[in-house]
Amino acid sequence: MTSPRNRRDATGLPSSLWPMLLAVAVGIYFFGLGGQYVPTNGDELVYAHIARLTSASGHWLPLASELHNMRNTKPPLLFWQAMVATDWGHHWQLFALRLPSLIYTLLITAAIGATVRRITQDAQRGWIAACVYLAFFCTFRYGRPYLTSAPESFWLDLPMFALLWYLLPRHRASVAAKVAGVDVLPSKAIAAAPRGEVAFSTYALFSIGTGLAFGLGAAYKSFALIAPAAAALWCAMLLSPPCLSRRLLQKATLSVSISTLVGLGIFSVWFLLDPDPGAVWREFVVGENAGKLVDRQGYWHEALHGGSSSLWAMLLAYVENAGLLAFVIVGLAGVGLSALARRTIQRFRGGGSGQALPAHVWVLLAWLGVWLIVFSLPSQRSARYVIPAMPALAMLIALYWQHIRRGWFLASLVLAGFAALALGRIGWVMHDLQIASTPAWVAALTLGLATFAVTVAGVFRPAWTRPCTVSASLLVFASFGVTVAPLDGQSGRYDAATSGRLANARIAVPSNFNAQYERFQFLLPGNRFAPFDFDAMGSSLVALEKLQALLTSHDAVVWVQTDPALTTAPCLPNCKVLASRWVVKERHKSGEITWANLWLPHTWLFSREWLLTR
Repeated sequence: MTSPRNRRDATGLPSSLWPMLLAVAVGIYFFGLGGQYVPTNGDELVYAHIARLTSASGHWLPLASELHNMRNTKPPLLFWQAMVATDWGHHWQLFALRLPSLIYTLLITAAIGATVRRITQDAQRGWIAACVYLAFFCTFRYGRPYLTSAPESFWLDLPMFALLWYLLPRHRASVAAKVAGVDVLPSKAIAAAPRGEVAFSTYALFSIGTGLAFGLGAAYKSFALIAPAAAALWCAMLLSPPCLSRRLLQKATLSVSISTLVGLGIFSVWFLLDPDPGAVWREFVVGENAGKLVDRQGYWHEALHGGSSSLWAMLLAYVENAGLLAFVIVGLAGVGLSALARRTIQRFRGGGSGQALPAHVWVLLAWLGVWLIVFSLPSQRSARYVIPAMPALAMLIALYWQHIRRGWFLASLVLAGFAALALGRIGWVMHDLQIASTPAWVAALTLGLATFAVTVAGVFRPAWTRPCTVSASLLVFASFGVTVAPLDGQSGRYDAATSGRLANARIAVPSNFNAQYERFQFLLPGNRFAPFDFDAMGSSLVALEKLQALLTSHDAVVWVQTDPALTTAPCLPNCKVLASRWVVKERHKSGEITWANLWLPHTWLFSREWLLTR
């Protein structure tokens, strides 16, 4: 007889695999959280800059910034979170800035797993959904950094989770309730209660609670996000019952309208608290939000020919966000299209409309569809705008886990194998350049081999393909963290002795993107930084002249290697090298990366950086 501890699922793997994999995934997300090269949005440092200066001001409002037209670009709750997490800047560390975002991500993950378990009455399906969500690349990229989608996703998604938890049990009993003449309301408690009083109190409580969630989500990012969140909730409330009635339409519309007004009311408190509400209107409402509806090239030109901002690219937003699991998303879409085709054929042959979709599936489809449609309308489109709908995608994958063809998982599994191979090559080069020590290289190699082993196991054991695909995706994230870890050690940072030699010094630092110079607040704290555009240096002679001028006018200069063949600072012997470190080139010019040099990352990925004085 098999003991409970050794039970195995249909794949022949231990039943404890998924909770163990989830625990490993959480560890992967925590590893390297304070690192320089965590996958993130380039604007993270912009908002870190605003949070730091606002903390230094000693006031919650107004927000402070040294960047032109970049002060009220996000609501204050995002900055208040950073101020509290860093103790008003006294513990100014990337880990402290990012930790709240990761906590929000883990709360969403827990909600996904618990909801799927409630729907299916199967704990393993809940574990699968949680692991799939953490295996999405958009979760790994935007679910950890300071500038992230996690806080607003949590609050805006909370009403949808509430709908799945409290409406579905009532909907499952709706047929019997209709026969008995009882109205259908969004709570299990309504079944045995009087109609009028309970209807009002339940909808009022649900509407106000939803409005609070909408308001907090908007206070992190934008009031505009209330539109897709409210529309998705409204559609889900109408589609989830077995039949639509005028009474249901009226109640759903009233409930969502109240929630929207409450959410907008909470967001508008910013205007009441800020000493300069006019600046909030100009910079945030008009500049940051209304500006996304304006397109100089013409709306339809951008929609049809706008490349990554086109409607065609937006249709693949969920596929793009899934990252290494992209093919699994395509396979899930295939399941839906096949089911639709069967229903159409049955109806055409006079066989009825087929089996109706479960209420929870309607909720998830409304969640995904409305967010995609709403963010396809503005002229500025991006896959990251639909990240708040990714929990619905993870839940659908878990619900239709066995219905998605193995071939789609296999394609994603092979893709993860190639990603692990590329990371292994980068780690190899880092060891050759003496960026990574031998133990660090061995750790990266071990993870690469583990990913390869999981890939092989999933390819040759069909029953293991699905769990191996999710495992390989998470192992690639782990490989990335281990590979870049040496750059957060001695090879990629200035030591304490170097920082001690500089105190309140005026240092010229390279910056080729918004507020990129803010990263030196974590590398050389206690100094003042003057950014210069390094990419605009031009020829080597012009660059050398610019370097000499910067050395003359500043206490120190941070200079980046412009030619791989140049192994020493170009100003020697007329300058002094205080320290040097290795950096990763994050922005590349056209033609720098080609198929010919893809196996030679040392020619385009790494550069030396020198800290120089006169």
